[in-house]
Amino acid sequence: MVGTDFLQLRPEAVPARGLTDWLVAALRSAIDDGRLHTGALLPPTRVLADDLDVSRGVVVEAYRRLAEEGLVTARTSYGTVVTAAFRPGRPAPPHRHSPGGFLPRLPGDHVIDIDLSPGLPDLSAFPRAAWLRAERSVLRHASATSLGYGDPRGATELRTALAGWLGRVRGVRADPDDILVVGGVAQALALLGHVLRGRGLSRIAVEDPGSRGAREALAYCGLTPVPVPVDDEGLEVDALRAIEAVVLTPAHQFPTGVVLAPARRAALLEWAGQGRLIIEDDYDAEYRYDRAPVPALQASAPELVAHTGSVSKTLAPGMRIGWLIAPRDLQDDLVLAKYANDLGSPVLPQLVLAELLGKGEIDRHIRVTRVRHRTRRDALVQALQQACPAVRVQGVAAGLHVVIDFPEHGSSLDDVDLATRVAASGVLTHPLSWHRIRPGPPGLVVGYAATSPDRLREAARRIAAVSRRPSSSSG
Repeated sequence: MVGTDFLQLRPEAVPARGLTDWLVAALRSAIDDGRLHTGALLPPTRVLADDLDVSRGVVVEAYRRLAEEGLVTARTSYGTVVTAAFRPGRPAPPHRHSPGGFLPRLPGDHVIDIDLSPGLPDLSAFPRAAWLRAERSVLRHASATSLGYGDPRGATELRTALAGWLGRVRGVRADPDDILVVGGVAQALALLGHVLRGRGLSRIAVEDPGSRGAREALAYCGLTPVPVPVDDEGLEVDALRAIEAVVLTPAHQFPTGVVLAPARRAALLEWAGQGRLIIEDDYDAEYRYDRAPVPALQASAPELVAHTGSVSKTLAPGMRIGWLIAPRDLQDDLVLAKYANDLGSPVLPQLVLAELLGKGEIDRHIRVTRVRHRTRRDALVQALQQACPAVRVQGVAAGLHVVIDFPEHGSSLDDVDLATRVAASGVLTHPLSWHRIRPGPPGLVVGYAATSPDRLREAARRIAAVSRRPSSSSG
């Protein structure tokens, strides 16, 4: 591995300028095409620097950038290893999952080297060391009985930690006994759908555009999703009319990024006070970059709101840990449904998360990733505005994605065609129409949290270049 044979990188091929960019591109390409496979050990920075006759700082910075992209990780006393099991640069799989659910594939076979699908946090920032320390502590101190069949509501330790943490960061009003630990928001919606259907509910309002995954989960339970428009002030509450329940994302609407306006919040709570239910999906409220996020709706009316969230955006979606805090008249039925579904969530990850919450590790992790995500959002937005001044970025400075539209094209723009042409340039985005039920203004949904700033700038240049070219359907 080490020496002049490493990827055939030769000192004479090193450019006079842009050394770091050159080395990052070479290593990224080798990971993309399989020359560097998952688990491959990279040369020590000093050795590779000497071999290429460059400063060690160039190699250190290149490895750091690759780590930010989630391609490599540094392991103490071992070295830097490749950690990407699947990378862009190969044709995308036929189905991709996101907060919008399972989505269709864009027409054609596209080689993607910059994946800007929305919904993923910076997985390379997962606090591995802190998690490992907490897991060792849990295994040292957990009793034998804690590993048996426990309370289907979840481990007492986690419910207690969540009650304090959610009260502090989101204003949620709940005792530990009010909290049901679930396998992410998806399971929370499935349990709610099952219970509400059993109580005779047949229709439920959803945001349009909105979370496709939420719609599909509710429809699978036998509920009919009823689309309610979203504008610059959030859900149009007046359109709810006689519907008995609604699912929405008030702190940061998915996908438009707007915040439910104060007057709309008041109107929604008044609507719910007439014997109706609000289901609040608080999916990424921790990531507001310009000010503190608005409090959870549940804080204003716990008896009217079923509040749900997860660690999918703060830690990783693969953790499958979430919470559901429902009005008390629903709680017994929800616990019974949870028990019938899976007997309860895995206990060890719950105990580890409880310890991380109690020691402030989750707060520290969020502070670090909030800075990183904001830097990436700023890089994308600034690059888009420079490359294509007519582009418009929608929504507040928050979350893990933006929606962009192109006013000069008007409502006639076919955003599936645009996303397809952007994919042909190597950049994967979502057409906004994928997240709609009824027709509406076009746009692109663009994730940024899992991509480094330099790659986001490159993606912005490609998006701008494609958007200036005539549509393939325009003749």
